Amino acid sequence: MKVIKEATTKYGFPFIAYIPENLSANPALIVHLHGAGERGDGENNLDVVLVNGFPQIANDDNLKDCILLMPRCPENSFWAVKAESIVAFIDAFAKDFSVDENRIYLCGLSMGGFGTWYTAMAFPQKFAAIAPCCGGGMAWNAGVLKMPIWAFHGLDDNVVSATQTIEMVNALKDVNPELKYTLYEGVGHDSWKLAFSEELLEWMLEQHK
Repeated sequence: MKVIKEATTKYGFPFIAYIPENLSANPALIVHLHGAGERGDGENNLDVVLVNGFPQIANDDNLKDCILLMPRCPENSFWAVKAESIVAFIDAFAKDFSVDENRIYLCGLSMGGFGTWYTAMAFPQKFAAIAPCCGGGMAWNAGVLKMPIWAFHGLDDNVVSATQTIEMVNALKDVNPELKYTLYEGVGHDSWKLAFSEELLEWMLEQHK
């Protein structure tokens, strides 16, 4: 698997990308948003974007025809206020790597979970599927989310209350037949250790606009 590290903001954010060996001319793209603890600027410890979630399990076999893209949020900022910048970043990267516009996915954990909900609500036509973990959104606006969704939260989370995800799920139950959700009993904030699995990766790559 090829690994690209870009510490500059050529596309808007520093990033690391995993690119499997057997890639087609028009690959899929998963954009993975990290949590608050991994924020930073420039070249300073960019590898922290790899510490949780899909970067821990991705390989040539399970990524298949898909690039895994992991941008880094600037220090003292939040993904939830970066929706326009995230989509501009995706568009610039997708153009250079000839990404299939019908197979762009967004996921994230904690701060990245919030970023996933908020970015998808701001640009609901952009993504073939989303997977927010231990985040939250604006339940009153959830009806714009028509794409397949798999949401995750630990019920014993004392950092981001599980009610954040539950409110989103309740708002979506009657309007989005593509909704899936998993609430883990006895699990705290680090529900991403269970959520970002081979099963989730396979499910995500099955979705298509």
